[in-house]
Amino acid sequence: MNRGSVLRKAGIWLFWLGVWQVAAMLADNEILLVTPFQTMCAFVSLFGSAVFWKTVGMSSCRIVLGFVLGVTLALLLAWASSRHPAVEELVSPIMTLCKAVPVAVFVVLLLIWWGSSYLAVAVCFLIVLPQIYISTLEGLKSTDKKLLEMAKVFEISGGTSFFYIYRPALKPFWDSSLRISLGMCWKSGVAAEVIGTPAFSIGEQLYLSKIHLDTAGVFAWAAVIILLSIGFERVVIWLTERFFRWEPACGKRLHRGKMGEHILHVEHLSKKYGNQQVLQDVSAVYEPDHTYYLTSPSGSGKTTFLRVLCGLTVADSGRIWSEGQDGKGQDAGEPSSMCYSMVFQEDRLCEEYSALRNVEMVTGNRQRAGEALAELLPDEAIAKPCSELSGGMKRRVALVRAMESNSDCVILDEPFTGMDEETREQAESYIRKRQQGRILLIATHILK
Repeated sequence: MNRGSVLRKAGIWLFWLGVWQVAAMLADNEILLVTPFQTMCAFVSLFGSAVFWKTVGMSSCRIVLGFVLGVTLALLLAWASSRHPAVEELVSPIMTLCKAVPVAVFVVLLLIWWGSSYLAVAVCFLIVLPQIYISTLEGLKSTDKKLLEMAKVFEISGGTSFFYIYRPALKPFWDSSLRISLGMCWKSGVAAEVIGTPAFSIGEQLYLSKIHLDTAGVFAWAAVIILLSIGFERVVIWLTERFFRWEPACGKRLHRGKMGEHILHVEHLSKKYGNQQVLQDVSAVYEPDHTYYLTSPSGSGKTTFLRVLCGLTVADSGRIWSEGQDGKGQDAGEPSSMCYSMVFQEDRLCEEYSALRNVEMVTGNRQRAGEALAELLPDEAIAKPCSELSGGMKRRVALVRAMESNSDCVILDEPFTGMDEETREQAESYIRKRQQGRILLIATHILK
């Protein structure tokens, strides 16, 4: 913050303190309105009392506990609701009630049921729960479905998927709801204490100040609440920002055997969308260490066929299975046990993160990812967020991700899009070098 900004803010505060002083002088009644100096004296006097520190500690514990419980349950329910619509339908009426019913109603009911000891905890919990639940659920629902398909094909671990696919989608929803929840939490928690007046609570002290017509005391305790609220908010926001900036190491994809051992069988695949027959009785055998080109015209079903192979689309009929070099395979109807990797028609990169991190997601090895990227990208591009790379560079990152994954079959759907002739030749050389005995399926309009 520059000096001019500091002076401007200081001037604003001095202006409003002056307005307060003038208003107190005009009122000329310490019961109606005290001066800033009188409030400051009352505020300072609080610090010398042991009761003050116990009161602040107890109230803070109640409010923080209610906040933590509300956030925790909200996250769990949002996660369950995002995966099971029945859970969302079941929870929806409760969230509607929590948002619509006034806090005073909850306070009265909770006083009847529980008494005042845990009143602030329960009220804060009920205030925070719907705010965090709704924002988290919306964030989870907004997660890029194409990135989730990518994670499924590459069998990216749940932890890596959360941090690098779900977490960026959650951030904009969390930023606003968290700040609202933090502010509402302290307001509603102290209000509940004023009504319930549990021992050693800020609400109790406010109530006593009111009874004794101690306006300076009311203002002093209000200042305490403001400072506690601001301090707690800053701590939570700081921790949250650290969490969203944290980039943990990615787990390595587990492979079920040695690469290049499986023969892929496709038998009588058919797929129809409405009245349009996209695939009809497709059969093929793909052997290790071979490259197969799919060069039929656009709209002929190449992408659908590739999606069926890697499990993103379910065929209407037919089956896919694999057998090892020893001739052993699955029983009829059993799904293929092969591992796949894929370059999609779109790049499907986690744009917020670097090319290095995107490849590390499937290799689990940062050094290996960097060495592979160095073969196709300039050094300065490797650590840049993918959002700052050109279309051709993004395509190369997607290609490296597919080739460096531990897989039996590599599927490349229009892998050379956006590449000039020289870059294409480099990419083709890299693909040949990294095939390593695997099945390679390439869908392309350009065949050299």
